[in-house]
Amino acid sequence: MSSSLPHAWRRLRAALRSLRLYHLDRGRARAMRRLYRRFVAPGDLVFDVGAHVGDRTAAFRRLGARVVAVEPQPDMARVLRLLFGWRRGVTLVEAAVGAAPGSVELRLNRANPTVTTASDAFVAAAKGAEGWAEQRWDDSIEVPLTTLDALIAQHGRPAFLKIDVEGFEADVLAGLSAPVPALSFEFTTIQRDVAHRALDRLLELGGWTFNAALGESQLLVFDQPVDAAALRRWLDELPMAANSGDIYAIAKPAGGAGEEP
Repeated sequence: MSSSLPHAWRRLRAALRSLRLYHLDRGRARAMRRLYRRFVAPGDLVFDVGAHVGDRTAAFRRLGARVVAVEPQPDMARVLRLLFGWRRGVTLVEAAVGAAPGSVELRLNRANPTVTTASDAFVAAAKGAEGWAEQRWDDSIEVPLTTLDALIAQHGRPAFLKIDVEGFEADVLAGLSAPVPALSFEFTTIQRDVAHRALDRLLELGGWTFNAALGESQLLVFDQPVDAAALRRWLDELPMAANSGDIYAIAKPAGGAGEEP
């Protein structure tokens, strides 16, 4: 037996696990659509940065949006091509997104590609942390790096921008020079500083109101959007066991003043 076969089987098994987790739960898919309906309307353009196996891309398409799905992992990009490459309304970009164009080393977790990352700091923060002890980043590859500004120049300004890139969120937002109407970015309790830096970048671009969802609940925490200061307090008071979630930001009308952190 070729020595490459066990490695290939492990990669296939990881991809199938992701597909099972993120595509076969119909209740989760319905909850996702209910959440994103707040931000996405039929005909809108959406960027799905860190598309993975495309569960969010599928949700956006079911809401009638056009989607640019951005994913740097070759195995996951193959899955996306199989699922969406033949469909109208979905454009696939096989690249990472960061502060400047070029290339970047991607740290691969072959057993759990969901947490593959371009951030060495993320890998260091996960080491020995509660809920992360079993994760291993056992390979790496060099991948192309683009920016949000470059994607906007090529595909247009999105109505909604989703970012889920395992500790690289602030770097992604560093490559955005003007606000978009609404966006989300993932946070983790092992790297709250990344979320704070992402918020800092957004406030440099303009005024925003915020909400958040924990884990994969698809449920917003606040009944009404809050300011940056309230969002930061909530983030800092979360227990480590909360693990992760998403922060949602809605841009204020042009001319609105930025908020103090």
